[in-house]
Amino acid sequence: MADFRHIVRVANTDLVGEKRIIIALLKIKGVGHNLAAALCHLSGIPKDKRAGELSESEVAKLTEAVKNPEAMGIPNWMLNRRKDLETGEDKHLILSDIDFALEQDKKREMKLKTYKGQRYHAKLPVRGQRTRSNYRPNKGKVTIKKRVTVIRK
Repeated sequence: MADFRHIVRVANTDLVGEKRIIIALLKIKGVGHNLAAALCHLSGIPKDKRAGELSESEVAKLTEAVKNPEAMGIPNWMLNRRKDLETGEDKHLILSDIDFALEQDKKREMKLKTYKGQRYHAKLPVRGQRTRSNYRPNKGKVTIKKRVTVIRK
């Protein structure tokens, strides 16, 4: 256990070395249970191996697999951005690319003034949720003003 590392860096994310690699990969934004299992299988890394026990070559192979899963043979239906509007190709986004793409999609919807875009603009729920009882536009505690009473003599 001389080569055990407590923190392993995969795809610009620190993974806890004590966890199994299939669980540690879930820490990377954009990698779920199924994708983590598929990446381990295609990289030839046992799923029950601890993240801290990985060699440098295995970490490099895993990083490449996370950054470009379609090149590793991951099927298109497992990717999180299929038929991208700008390029038309299937992609898998990770880390801050997900946030950026989501923000661009919201801006495009608002610019086109679609129903969804109007809901985004008004900061209302977009996917058909009801707003009568459960929606609160001002998040947080409702403050009640305390009355100041006048004391009579």
